[in-house]
Amino acid sequence: MNYFAGEIDVAVIGAGHAGIEAGLAAARLGCRTVVFTINLDAVGNCPCNPSIGGTAKGHLVREIDALGGEMGRTADECMIQSRMLNLGKGPAVHSLRAQIDRNQYARVMKHKLELCGNLELRQAEVVDLKPVGNRWEVITRLGAIYNTGAVILCTGTFLGGKVFVGEVSYDSGPDGMFPAAFLPDRLRELGISLRRFKTGTPARVLKSSVDISILEIQHGDDPVTPFSYDTDVQLANKDVCYISWTNEETHKVIRDNICRSPLYAGMIEGVGPRYCPSIEDKVIRFPDKSRHQLFIEPCGIDTEEMYLQGMSSSLPEEVQVKFYRTIPGLENVQIMRSAYAIEYDCCDPLQLDSTLEFRDWPGLYGAGQFNGSSGYEEAAAQGLIAGINAARKLQGKERLILDRAGSYIGTLIDDLITKGVTDPYRMMTSRSEYRLILRQDNADERLTPIGREIGLISDSRWKKFERKQEAKAIEFKRVCDTVFSPSDVLNEILVSRGTTPVSTGVRLSELLKRPQITYADLTKVDIERLKLEQAVFESVEIQLKYEGYIKRQLADIEEMRRVECKTIPKDIDYNRIKGLRLEAVEKLEKVRPENLGQAGRVSGVSPADISVLMIWLASMEKGN
Repeated sequence: MNYFAGEIDVAVIGAGHAGIEAGLAAARLGCRTVVFTINLDAVGNCPCNPSIGGTAKGHLVREIDALGGEMGRTADECMIQSRMLNLGKGPAVHSLRAQIDRNQYARVMKHKLELCGNLELRQAEVVDLKPVGNRWEVITRLGAIYNTGAVILCTGTFLGGKVFVGEVSYDSGPDGMFPAAFLPDRLRELGISLRRFKTGTPARVLKSSVDISILEIQHGDDPVTPFSYDTDVQLANKDVCYISWTNEETHKVIRDNICRSPLYAGMIEGVGPRYCPSIEDKVIRFPDKSRHQLFIEPCGIDTEEMYLQGMSSSLPEEVQVKFYRTIPGLENVQIMRSAYAIEYDCCDPLQLDSTLEFRDWPGLYGAGQFNGSSGYEEAAAQGLIAGINAARKLQGKERLILDRAGSYIGTLIDDLITKGVTDPYRMMTSRSEYRLILRQDNADERLTPIGREIGLISDSRWKKFERKQEAKAIEFKRVCDTVFSPSDVLNEILVSRGTTPVSTGVRLSELLKRPQITYADLTKVDIERLKLEQAVFESVEIQLKYEGYIKRQLADIEEMRRVECKTIPKDIDYNRIKGLRLEAVEKLEKVRPENLGQAGRVSGVSPADISVLMIWLASMEKGN
């Protein structure tokens, strides 16, 4: 028997990384919000790797934090080990990655939801959605009916979830949770296009059964760089990770049993992640590689579970035991949780607009793996944007749309809604054509003013941001005005770093432009240097070293935004535009791009089609 449970503003279905950010954002912006989860113990769960960040993903975490989201702060609170990746390359690809205590992370996130005003955290399985006028009815399995202004679907891998281990398969969410079994059919009845994707996870093993004495140790950075601009305390590494390698014996066990893999036996219909393949995929797809690297990582401080990064599998349990034990250090390993693959339903993101709202279903939003992406960070970024936009729509405010030139979040969303996905989408620095501008070190400069305008950046946080920007401006002026006379000390530094000595006065800014020279190198001669946070020096040095490239990329961005400003009418009928190819008409009708820039990024739309569309738009503006 159904019963009326109340009127709310925003209903968030799912309390993973997308649902958390969506719920907190909507509630903090003043909306009465309910976050539904099948199991309260799954709030903030990390069912795969116990880490936050990584290449490009670290950029997303910094951007989430700069906008006022929660992931970065909580990752800092629960950090076990932190490393800055890609330091041997340019600053555009420097990315922070932190091992976290996964149980602590979940507890902390759950507590933040519980303490948030305007937010109710509710254990319930949502089984039905019904549009009622310009609102929605959300119905739970126990019969509660909530009337809400907006619904955000953040179902992760729970939606129609099915687990595979060898010949065994069963309906399940991640980590042995119940799946969302009823909602997929209801979404299909609404006319929402769904597809099946797959992901997987490695085994968790007992630390005492691993011979760490023969493994390579991977230490964290010292000092530790935090994710959040709010983190003032000095963070410290609490544990280490270990590295090992597979070998020909490992690969032979896998090849001998590949017929028992549900993926290769045809049991799995879902498409798996291209950039995070299972170990059996690696062995079969790359037969010439004699070994594959794996990382043995702690899952937490108060647990002996270790995570085998790079070794996800869906082979039978006894085969897993056999091939894991061929790896150096794992000869006597004890598996605590077997590796598995999980198949789930997700939507075709071409149905969404730039706010992550369904074009055909006003008030219904999608975020995270439901939108065909993979990864905690991609999910959290989408949840934040969906939560912000749901709240702003209900409050009659302008939509928040981040473009490709302003953030990786904008790139992520633009890729999803214009190009669609054929496999789980993973953010990479190579996906951005403006990555020198979209560095992780300047995420606050790019996005904190937006977060402040929206209402997610506190007064204290804003004052801290203003102080940093002021310090950067003062320091930039100082390095441009400071002139060093030639000296033995200065020239000794320059020669030792492999660069030309000076015979006349030279500006500090000119020295810092040299690729061989850093702030640290000039400490002995730069005696008037102010005591500032390291991030200020880093920002000034990057700005000087890459000044020419940055100017060129800013010019590209200006041109891109000029094209993006040419909006396309919502009611446009592409079939009536003469000169458009049939494929372009079909794709444009499906995607319904909001502007000319988006139209040009739609797969199957050529530059010639864009020229035709541009001429047509110009004629419409003139009234022809």
